[in-house]
Amino acid sequence: MSQVLMLTVLVMFQIGDGSHVNKRFILVGDKVDPNNENNVTNSTPVQTNLSTCVSSQNSSSSYLDRAKCVLDSYPLIDGHNDLSELFRTYANNSVYGTDLYSDLRLTWDPIEAQTDIPKLKAGKLGAQFWSSWVTCGSQYKDVIRMTMDQLDVIKNIIRKYPEVFKYVSTSQGILESFNEGKIGSMIGLEGGHSIDSSLGVLRMYYELGVRYMTLTHSCNTPWADNWHVDEPGYNGTILGGLTPFGKKVVQEMNRLGMIVDLAHVSKKTMIDAIKVSVAPVIFSHSSAFRLCGHHRNVPDDVLYLTKANNGVVMVNFYDKFVVCPPNNKPTAELTDVADHIEYIRDIIGVDHVGIGADYDGIPSVTHGLEDVSKYPDLFAELIRRGWSDLDLQKLAGRNVVRVFRKVEEIRDSLSSMIPIEDHIPPQQYVNSDCRTDF
Repeated sequence: MSQVLMLTVLVMFQIGDGSHVNKRFILVGDKVDPNNENNVTNSTPVQTNLSTCVSSQNSSSSYLDRAKCVLDSYPLIDGHNDLSELFRTYANNSVYGTDLYSDLRLTWDPIEAQTDIPKLKAGKLGAQFWSSWVTCGSQYKDVIRMTMDQLDVIKNIIRKYPEVFKYVSTSQGILESFNEGKIGSMIGLEGGHSIDSSLGVLRMYYELGVRYMTLTHSCNTPWADNWHVDEPGYNGTILGGLTPFGKKVVQEMNRLGMIVDLAHVSKKTMIDAIKVSVAPVIFSHSSAFRLCGHHRNVPDDVLYLTKANNGVVMVNFYDKFVVCPPNNKPTAELTDVADHIEYIRDIIGVDHVGIGADYDGIPSVTHGLEDVSKYPDLFAELIRRGWSDLDLQKLAGRNVVRVFRKVEEIRDSLSSMIPIEDHIPPQQYVNSDCRTDF
């Protein structure tokens, strides 16, 4: 008997056993095959060759049960979580002095502490890009030291809880860790200010495991504009998108195999980066500008460019990015996040949308999505709206794995390209007070 059939019979037998009568869905199919180039599962004959969640008839919560079944069949990959930031804020970066099995709302903050291990398990998270973020105030000062500290926090979290997390630096590793029942843990660098305008530093971050970099945070670098530039009344420096050195940063990221993340950047920077990059880009935690006109969100014309680039927009759960003019609702609800997901799907297709909740980095939350345990509720809402298992898997992680793999393929195709050794022109370095002569 094949492994697939054994799994099917086992689950069906449990359902027939009175002690398991509340098991309402059957996952028909095997685990994800990490060696399958299409990232599909070995399953019973269905047209998409996917694991299929089959409903029984006595379910009182069929949408939620099916959502959990889908998330058991393919890894849910969240594009952005700021847990390491809260370790700095509330625990002085002490990982071994903090218990992630405890409810951190009781010891850290009742709203901002949105992540702990029991909630991650309840939320069925399959993989996470853990964000390394440091304040824009560190730019031109101790930004590299502070960034290294946050990288250390992320790696210590993974090291302390090997039964829960597995360090991952490849697309293949995401699928392998999922098959092991662990949360694949990747690192994203939130803000180009962390490289201190040095391509050498960028390369060293890659060696340390950084697999995406957000080109800016909420401040300009000397080579790229951030989203504040697009706000009415902005009176600061405007670079006009990416400078020539900024374009070199993107090119070197392509050569390294580091994903270009365009959350937080200005619209012109978005457009410039997509034009320069030969690999797909992501927006690790942004939503649809048409539904919420915040400049952290993605305008329609940039959505179309993202589709042409084969990239992915990973929808943010922060209430201020979910509901704002022209939508004047007083509160943001889970259904509003579903609206953003469906809007992006309807504009550029289901192959270009993902999840980037921004947990532990948001001071207020969307009702119904208060913490990392709530992902299945969102997927249940999409099931209620008629989403198929395949499309739910694309949203959960297939799209991001596709981007990650393509970025790796581009890296491999550029293996004969030598590192870019350009330096930012000294006159473009905004503040040299803490910088020695080259």
